[in-house]
Amino acid sequence: MASGVAGAGRKERGGKKIQRIDRGDWPPRVVMRPAGGLRTLEAALIRSGLGPVAGVDEAGRGCAAGPLVVASCLLPPKAYTSLAGLDDSKRLTENAREQLFPVIKRVALAWSVVVIPAWEIDAIGIHVANIEGMRRAVAGLDPVPGYVLTDGFRVPGIPVPSLPVIGGDASAACIAAASVLAKVTRDRMMVEMDREYPGYGFAAHKGYNTPEHNEALTRLGITPEHRRSWRNVRETGRVATDTAYAG
Repeated sequence: MASGVAGAGRKERGGKKIQRIDRGDWPPRVVMRPAGGLRTLEAALIRSGLGPVAGVDEAGRGCAAGPLVVASCLLPPKAYTSLAGLDDSKRLTENAREQLFPVIKRVALAWSVVVIPAWEIDAIGIHVANIEGMRRAVAGLDPVPGYVLTDGFRVPGIPVPSLPVIGGDASAACIAAASVLAKVTRDRMMVEMDREYPGYGFAAHKGYNTPEHNEALTRLGITPEHRRSWRNVRETGRVATDTAYAG
């Protein structure tokens, strides 16, 4: 067999057949073929024997308040028509995300959601919290994936092969599914937080640094759900009293 060509050969030696593995056999070469929208990358990995493929994504990384929510999702190889509208959660309407949320949980081989509160983000930093959240989310999957696709950056410490995909939530179905799980979970938490701390508008801006949020932060002070390591929160300089957000 010519050098550099993937494959296996056999040689007769002493009456025994010996399997010879050429260097090109592992890792297997991934051939990209059209598989229908977001399933192309996953389908190529599965054809190469690297499945099942899980995706990981987060919601709330840039917020000044509320938790970071990280989700992992292991979709079956079959493309379900009920997931035809799946896309990056940021491109979907709130109603579309809410409709997809139970469908994803129902058809997924496995899914996992991890919530990292504001105090832990302050303790270890947002990037470390994101990495740790992704590790925990993958560890929560059963069955264990054969390959993991992460959105945007490499995640060290995942115990199976993984690949960072730039714009992954718009490029791979499993990442898009994880992004919907993370986004809907966090949005629901922020709506509940709005009831507990009225006046900040958490149900509307979900804790992002909008002018409305910053104005309320200055007027009412810092809640226990604010990330005190954020500059705009830290510079507010005072903690809200119970009466400040009593409504």
